[in-house]
Amino acid sequence: MSAATLPKFVTPALLSSIRGHPQLPVHSWYFIAGVTLSVINRPDEIPNVFKYAIEKGAGRYDCSPDHSEQLRIARKLREALIKAAPIGGLPKAINALFALKGATPPSLLDEPLGYSPTARPVEIYDVSPSTILHRGQTFFDKVYGKVSKRVMGQMDRSGTEDLGITARLMYGYILSNTNVLTAAESSYVLIAGLIPQDVNPQLKGHLKGALNNGATVEEVRAVREIIVRICEASGMTRLGDASPGGWGWRGEVANL
Repeated sequence: MSAATLPKFVTPALLSSIRGHPQLPVHSWYFIAGVTLSVINRPDEIPNVFKYAIEKGAGRYDCSPDHSEQLRIARKLREALIKAAPIGGLPKAINALFALKGATPPSLLDEPLGYSPTARPVEIYDVSPSTILHRGQTFFDKVYGKVSKRVMGQMDRSGTEDLGITARLMYGYILSNTNVLTAAESSYVLIAGLIPQDVNPQLKGHLKGALNNGATVEEVRAVREIIVRICEASGMTRLGDASPGGWGWRGEVANL
């Protein structure tokens, strides 16, 4: 079944309910929703989220965002989809970003060779790799706290040290760049990418990592709640122990 024929579930009522969550961090609901939709492979619904955000605003109450605010929304959503690529897969990020581009006015796009809000082109070509990798290691250490050396060591000893190298590259060049999304917002992206995949061992670390990056317990629980709500609206459910497969979670989604 193509995306064009899939039943739509991202309704104005759903979007209103998640943006209005009283504990949800400001300016986060739309990029959390976008990442969740990307990872559950519903990029066709991302334009609905974007249009709602630029028409009604990024906060809990309706407003009329000006151009600078709309640009901020567009850039945060694009950056969230980029940061979700290492977690949810590059093909899904590609499909999500092109779906978003199709709904984005030209004045809200960042074109090649122009201004880059993330400065990643500069980091790739003009900054030494050691500087970027050091920044990534610092970010990783902040996320995992006192267990960071053990976690990285486990990846180095996974049977191929290339797993640890992959993590270092991911954290260095993608996740530790906080020019558009803060460290806490980057943690929300990771949580949104993990919950739909039913990977509690990784999710537990990143729920705590969000706290280490400056979020409150109430904010992290709110982020988790709206992600689960979107997943359930898409048809995900708790799977029975006897079920050999299906669209959902094997156990309770990890929480703080």
